[in-house]
Amino acid sequence: MLRSLYSATSGMLAQQTHIDTTSNNIANVNTSGFKKQRADFNDLFYQALQYAGTNTSNTTLSPNGMEVGLGVRPSAITKMFSQGSPKETENNLDIAITGKGFFQIQMPDGTIAYTRSGNFKLDDQGNIVTSEGYLLIPQITLPQDTTQVNIGVDGTVSVTQGLQTNSAVIGQITLANFVNPAGLHSMGDNLYAITNASGDAIVGAPDSQGLGRLRQGFLELSNVRLVEEMTDLITAQRAYEANSKSIQTADAMLQTVNSLKR
Repeated sequence: MLRSLYSATSGMLAQQTHIDTTSNNIANVNTSGFKKQRADFNDLFYQALQYAGTNTSNTTLSPNGMEVGLGVRPSAITKMFSQGSPKETENNLDIAITGKGFFQIQMPDGTIAYTRSGNFKLDDQGNIVTSEGYLLIPQITLPQDTTQVNIGVDGTVSVTQGLQTNSAVIGQITLANFVNPAGLHSMGDNLYAITNASGDAIVGAPDSQGLGRLRQGFLELSNVRLVEEMTDLITAQRAYEANSKSIQTADAMLQTVNSLKR
């Protein structure tokens, strides 16, 4: 009975993690560049009441044995970097990545963060920045008399100035990729940081070295599928309720045992 209490308790805690993860996915269904997360689980240790192959008599062996599981635990929350759908915005500073790669962003402390969200803006100096004002790296500054901005699939940035009709190249957007993107640390604000698990950034021009292409005037939407998340949420809720019922059942059994002592 105590085993069932511990197992059911671990099940409730695990399903709470499942619900928390799924709820965060649903909350970010409209966050551009957001990548859904998946809660992974492992079973806990087993208590062996009888090992398989144990002698049951002088001439026979137990074919299966008896092992009672002691519950479950969350083993990981995995980032799923599948491609999100592109949405046309008609904003020249909105850039979607089609394929692998991350934009490089300079943080206030000088470190580099990474993002899939390409909803860029201009600051008061003409620099291309994120919505929070962080610089896109390599730094690209538009001239004050810029009338048109063109960003190629390979990251080439060219502008038309004043009354000119010809465009001039002023910069190059590069992308970073990782051996294990799922190992990146989520910082919030759609930003990721390098960890030992992710490996170092591999930087190159878009549409080369296996990196994705850029699409100007588009944003990559969240890869969250709302119907799937709602289904997962209901499943996790039912599992949570079932584990709660197991605790109630074990408690009722303990009460019955206690009443026998009176």
